[in-house]
Amino acid sequence: MKPVLIFAWLGFSLSLSAQETLTLSRALETALSNNYGIILSRADLEVAEINNNWGNAGRYPTIGFDASDNLSHELLDRTTSNRLSAGIGMNWTLFDGFRVDLTKTRLENLEELTSGRLAVTLENTVEDIILGYYFVLLQQEQLKVLQTVMDLSVDRYQYELQHKALGGSVTYDVLQAQNVYLTDKANYMSQEVILRNSVRNLNFMMGIEPEKTWSFEEAFQADTTRYVLADLLDKMKADNQTLKNQYTNLMLQQNETALRKADYSPSISLGAGIDYSNNWSRTGGNDAITSQGLSPYGNVRLSFDIYNAGVRRRAVEIARINEEVAQVEIEQMEHALTNELLNLYDYYEVRIALLNVANENLEAAELNMTISEDKYRSGVINSFNYRDVQLLYLNAAFRRLQAVYNLVEYRTQLSRITGGFLGSVNP
Repeated sequence: MKPVLIFAWLGFSLSLSAQETLTLSRALETALSNNYGIILSRADLEVAEINNNWGNAGRYPTIGFDASDNLSHELLDRTTSNRLSAGIGMNWTLFDGFRVDLTKTRLENLEELTSGRLAVTLENTVEDIILGYYFVLLQQEQLKVLQTVMDLSVDRYQYELQHKALGGSVTYDVLQAQNVYLTDKANYMSQEVILRNSVRNLNFMMGIEPEKTWSFEEAFQADTTRYVLADLLDKMKADNQTLKNQYTNLMLQQNETALRKADYSPSISLGAGIDYSNNWSRTGGNDAITSQGLSPYGNVRLSFDIYNAGVRRRAVEIARINEEVAQVEIEQMEHALTNELLNLYDYYEVRIALLNVANENLEAAELNMTISEDKYRSGVINSFNYRDVQLLYLNAAFRRLQAVYNLVEYRTQLSRITGGFLGSVNP
């Protein structure tokens, strides 16, 4: 390897050693605190929790106070008068077809639905962080593979230069080795950019500054645990958060139907209060005439809409239709999630087999490259054959790394669709 490349790689290694280590668990913890989507969803849940109270539902009475002062002057008879009035009153709905209880139930369902949406955001964020973290590891491992291939190209280039100095090589062989080296160097530099971009994307998902760099030291490997399909289906139907949200939406539609039916009921309200008045007037130079009044009052009001052109009936019909639509949407979602789970399960099983094939292929490629290097230096094979072997190794190594990432991806998706993430995070 050239001295410049040696020092560059040493500098890169030293910079990594000085960087802060980022584990997957720490990345998840940081994202759950700083991710923008989670922050916004938590704010929505806080609003829903504040709204969910008996006061908003109409359980308690309302009390109001008003006051006014009216001063007037009559120009013809020079009469000045003033009227001061004030009052405090209470209005309390005693019965309105159980609308208060229905509204409170609706507020509870809305809070539950908002909490469910936060849970979905948490699931999606956890999935994104896991895949984003392993994508960084994938790019890092691919960079190591390209480094290995580039090292071989440098050694070959140096070998051809030395061989030419001894008269054993021609300019054509040296130029070919140089072109191969420069190609591998360009690939290596491009991979460095991809790695930096993947780290920035991970930082964005964690909600931290894009310039932050990390040292990723976790092993790039996949869990090959097998699953039982029947267990996955049961877990999905019981724990899938998106499906749970749809059930909550059905309850909201059922509540809306009950509210529309409540419009047929009469309304009984209680009113009570006290009014105060102070009046005085003065004409010309006469003495002022003053009067005061303090009047408490109380009343009960019954109201009932006898006919409103079918508005209530149509509202109930529409609510029932929306309720049926919500039920169909649940069945549709269960069907769609079942199809998705079956597809993920099949692909997961195939990915395990493909990883085993990729491991065997890489072992064969590594052995072939070791043997080919000795044959190239001994003159048994030419530079073209040696380069073909290098490319075979490069492709085998990349396929093996991609197979690991694919297995991690499908395992993560299986965990998400079966609600496996929510047991480890706190909404």
